[in-house]
Amino acid sequence: MDNVTQLKTYLADIVHLQHAAALLGWDQQVNMPHKGAPARAEQLATLSRLAHEQFISEKTGRLLENAEADVADLDADHDNAALVRVVRHDYNLATRVPTALVEELARTTTLAHEIWTKAREAADFNQFEDALARIIDLKRQQAEALGYEDRPYDALLDQYEPQMKTADVERLFDELRAELVPFVAQIFERLDAVDDAPIRQRFEVDKQEAFGLKVLKRIGYDFERGRQDRSVHPFTTEFSINDVRITTRFEEDWLPSALFGSIHEGGHAMYEQGCNPTYEGTFLAGGTSLGIHESQSRLWENVVGRSRAFWGVFYGDLQALFPAQLQDVPMEAFYRAINAVSRSLIRVEADEVTYNLHIMLRFELENALLEGKLAVHDVRDAWNDKMHDYLGVTPPDDGKHGVLQDVHWSSGLVGYFPTYSLGNFLSVQFWEQAVHDVPSIPEDIQRGEFGSLLSWLRENIHRHGRKYFPAELTERVTGGPIQIAPFMRYLKAKYTDIYGL
Repeated sequence: MDNVTQLKTYLADIVHLQHAAALLGWDQQVNMPHKGAPARAEQLATLSRLAHEQFISEKTGRLLENAEADVADLDADHDNAALVRVVRHDYNLATRVPTALVEELARTTTLAHEIWTKAREAADFNQFEDALARIIDLKRQQAEALGYEDRPYDALLDQYEPQMKTADVERLFDELRAELVPFVAQIFERLDAVDDAPIRQRFEVDKQEAFGLKVLKRIGYDFERGRQDRSVHPFTTEFSINDVRITTRFEEDWLPSALFGSIHEGGHAMYEQGCNPTYEGTFLAGGTSLGIHESQSRLWENVVGRSRAFWGVFYGDLQALFPAQLQDVPMEAFYRAINAVSRSLIRVEADEVTYNLHIMLRFELENALLEGKLAVHDVRDAWNDKMHDYLGVTPPDDGKHGVLQDVHWSSGLVGYFPTYSLGNFLSVQFWEQAVHDVPSIPEDIQRGEFGSLLSWLRENIHRHGRKYFPAELTERVTGGPIQIAPFMRYLKAKYTDIYGL
């Protein structure tokens, strides 16, 4: 396998350049002073250009062709065959995008992140409008360069969820909407049946942080190969299978923000940490798609982290940390509070029932922007109108409650949002399969043992890295394609009980 070895060796430099860029991106959001943005933009633009130029070079093409000849007779499950298949997929896409566009996207989004941060703080969309217009223009150029058969969104979605089409997302959303909207309406009629006052008190940030770290360690996040920091918007990033970092943000008067943000990002990080160590430094390392990635974070955050079994383990510790706030709050009242449904303005703090409505909103706006059906100048009004239509509320500001709440557009992540809903659907689909295969998992969690679930995830999902495309992995794990039914079954059972429907 000399040709495959040569390909791996050559591509390792590209992986290192990408990780160096990721490290600078992490530093930008965690440590960098605001005035460092112009220099950081040039640094990231240079690294992006160098990585792109080396990857799309004729040498990569020759090495790839030689490696393809070597693996032609191998079983598709062989690691070398999978590596060559993944590199070919990435190479075919990368060679379509001009290096100058890659460089300009890196430069523009680095500067835009700082503009967005200030605009969000000032709650003023006008400050971000020009930057967003530039980003949308560049993303249109990227979609055209990548090519698509039907919709420009297809080209961008494929970067995050390979082989998924816009029409597939619309079909899933249509199926979801038909069942979810009437269910939401039922709950909205009984919102006063659950009181979330217990989690809307003052909770000291340092104590929140200590508790969150304890939970992360208990469920399996390896702090010898990771760390948690603070950022404006929670995220996970990796520079190696052995260096996977997460961030969170704290709200002193809203306990779930950091707590479930940490568990969520921990789910992402454990996926990366569970990758086959032999994939280190290759294109097989990392998650196969953002939908699969999100399935891991939402499974730990919601299916596990918002369950009665989970809080039967941790609630006593939380009460001991916050006796004044929680000593007289029964666990059942706390469980209902953390699962309360509301007409939330903020996506990352939305409950499980309404969360996907936030994603539908963003998906529709992104398509309209790319197809020229919505002008950037009108985005704020369109956002507010859709929030009113979907959730019956109108944001009071453009900042953390409104159109500027998410970091994604400033980072150029157009086409990303649908993966959140795909992850929601898959989280329950994978959970049901895990419990089918290892029936003791629910009882293990009640005893505070999370290893059986994590081991199942490691064996069936994490260790494979990018070896299988998302639809292929889902088929291998569950025996079928992504489905809405398990998610809605879970949602209806849980919230019918909580709201007495």
